[in-house]
Amino acid sequence: MPTCEHCEAHVSERFARVFSDPRGRIHACPNCSANAGIAEVAKERAQNA
Repeated sequence: MPTCEHCEAHVSERFARVFSDPRGRIHACPNCSANAGIAEVAKERAQNA
């Protein structure tokens, strides 16, 4: 099961397909980010990683 790189929470396969980076990493999830900003947070964390 995929996990968030930031908080290590498990996320669904569907969430991972939509919000993972090109390497398959998930930088933000509903557990550690506001739902409305997940894509923005993920993009920002990926750029800073």
